[in-house]
Amino acid sequence: MRIGFAQINPTVGDFAGNSAKILATYHLLAAGGADVVLSPELGLPGYPPQDLVFKSQFVPRNLTALAELHAQVGDVPLLVGYVDFHDGPGRPFRNAAALLQRGQPVRKFFKRLPPTYDVFDEARYFEPGPATAPIEIAGVRCGVTICEDIWSAEYLSRPLYRYDPLGELAAAGAACILNLSASPFEIGKPRRRAEMLAARARQHGISIAYCNAVGGNDELIFDGNSLAIAPSGACLAQLAPFAEASSICDLSAPASAPIFQKEEEELFSALVLGTRDYLTKCGFRSVVLGLSGGIDSAITAVIAAAALGKENVLGVTMPTRYSSGGSVSDSLQLADALGIRCLTIPIEPSFAAFKAQMAPHFEGRAEDVTEENMQPRLRGMTLMALSNKLGHLLLTTGNKSEIAVGYCTLYGDMCGGLAVISDVPKTMIYRLARWLNRDREIIPWATIEKPPSAELRPDQRDQDTLPPYEILDPILELLVEDHLSSEEIIARGFQPETVHWVVRRVAQNEYKRAQSVPGLKVTSKAFGGGRKMPVAQRFAE
Repeated sequence: MRIGFAQINPTVGDFAGNSAKILATYHLLAAGGADVVLSPELGLPGYPPQDLVFKSQFVPRNLTALAELHAQVGDVPLLVGYVDFHDGPGRPFRNAAALLQRGQPVRKFFKRLPPTYDVFDEARYFEPGPATAPIEIAGVRCGVTICEDIWSAEYLSRPLYRYDPLGELAAAGAACILNLSASPFEIGKPRRRAEMLAARARQHGISIAYCNAVGGNDELIFDGNSLAIAPSGACLAQLAPFAEASSICDLSAPASAPIFQKEEEELFSALVLGTRDYLTKCGFRSVVLGLSGGIDSAITAVIAAAALGKENVLGVTMPTRYSSGGSVSDSLQLADALGIRCLTIPIEPSFAAFKAQMAPHFEGRAEDVTEENMQPRLRGMTLMALSNKLGHLLLTTGNKSEIAVGYCTLYGDMCGGLAVISDVPKTMIYRLARWLNRDREIIPWATIEKPPSAELRPDQRDQDTLPPYEILDPILELLVEDHLSSEEIIARGFQPETVHWVVRRVAQNEYKRAQSVPGLKVTSKAFGGGRKMPVAQRFAE
């Protein structure tokens, strides 16, 4: 059996564009000898459509697009994901797959395990489907599953479901599982996903064809990495990561070991793809960002240039009396290495004027964080003015470690339209910078090696306020991603005072994160749609 993989990058709500991508790839694969063509989960409407499904015309237009697609399909069957109505009690819709073939009625399959955890909220929309029997394609009994249906309890955070659709199909005689997926990326997940598919294939002695979506939709990034797995668990085919791709895999082909990128390369590829798609799918072509001479803005600039092209990135350095010489010189050196434009707009005059304006109202009070925060807010206003006037989307440059403990300024460095590295811990930022400089100096080594500082007061260092990042980041991972209590984290060997400080700061700064811009998710738990915490609450550990 020869399976064609259509690993496409759909855009939510673009029925015509998504249909055109599916159809073009289908014709290519059908002409190449595929016996069936497999495309991603909800490839026709895009994933996740969220509350768009409640719009009166969204699901009907998706069904019209499905009918039009059916009319253009030939003798080779095509599996395509779409949203169907559900008549009866329960949710109003179903996450569905349709088998389309010339002269044949549409055969429908429904997702049985709509996930509702982390970034997933499918139970809000989709009624679970009934069990289905295997179907015959090219003389092979095939079971059709949709994304979560193929995952097993040992690869999820905990047992979540009463049913095992893959196991049921295997017991009913399926020799091959065809899976339509939209599995969001996180660091290390492509390898873990491949291990899961191999284990499932070995467990039931079946082949698995797994077609994953690729591309960015809001905070989510889909990495592709579609796979064909033999009953032995061996890899028969692997499609490219982080790129649209198509391929035909013969299930009798010789095995080859899957190849996965290093963590740093994987992360960089994901952030570039997520940034590019967020900009292009929202209708932007260019970006502006502040360059401080620090490592976070440098990493963000490198990602932006790789995503959009150097001609579409504008950097701005905005020194004050507290800015070091390297703040400007390192920014200009970075801009030169990337080939991007960089403006120097000192904010010292506006800082001095603002302080003078407020002086009568602050009389008798010592300077404190108020005056420190004036500076990033003036920078934010400067960048937003450039964004408005020139039509560039403003990128924020805060990392996960700082955002977690509130080491950021509302209406200042948090201003923007996309938080590119908001889910990347500071220690990983340093790893990424050194990886980017593996062949040549892109980010100035001075930027990487100097102590991090917000430069908002004389001789300021991050570590004046924060624990060392090599201590802070493991604590944050245990707290935010693993949900451990203070006592459980302290039991791992961390100082009680440090742990209690971090826990308090994370809780106290929910109000800041509630007002932050969308950020790209690359870890198992990002500050975004997958983490819902009340701002007004009194639970304390």
